[in-house]
Amino acid sequence: MRKITAVALFSIAGFLAAGDALAQDQSLKATIPFDFSVGNNVLPAGTYTVTRESQSIVLIHNAGTTGALAVGMPDNRESEHGKELVFVSYGDHYFLHEILGGSGSINLDFPATRREKQVRQQLATLQKPSEILIAAR
Repeated sequence: MRKITAVALFSIAGFLAAGDALAQDQSLKATIPFDFSVGNNVLPAGTYTVTRESQSIVLIHNAGTTGALAVGMPDNRESEHGKELVFVSYGDHYFLHEILGGSGSINLDFPATRREKQVRQQLATLQKPSEILIAAR
């Protein structure tokens, strides 16, 4: 019985280590030069690490205490420039729209939030939205 328990514990430890290695492979780092919104959170400009927490959830955090969990939809679109974060801007408001981490990595699309829709509607008559790409490592 002890042998079975030891084998089971060893197997579980192996899966946990493989999960940690997979999580490290599925992260990216980017310096974002402007404040931006992700989900219902506004994050300040800075260097952020994006780590996949599950199939559709990522943790976006900087070296300090700032961070947010974001829920997206899996995206099959391939990046033309390598790993990148795609933002949509309306005036000086920036919203994380997509994460393209390459094949087998983090590829998520984030639907427009209520706040983004409000800003878009307010600025619709003033100017056209633009898409901003931030290269990530």
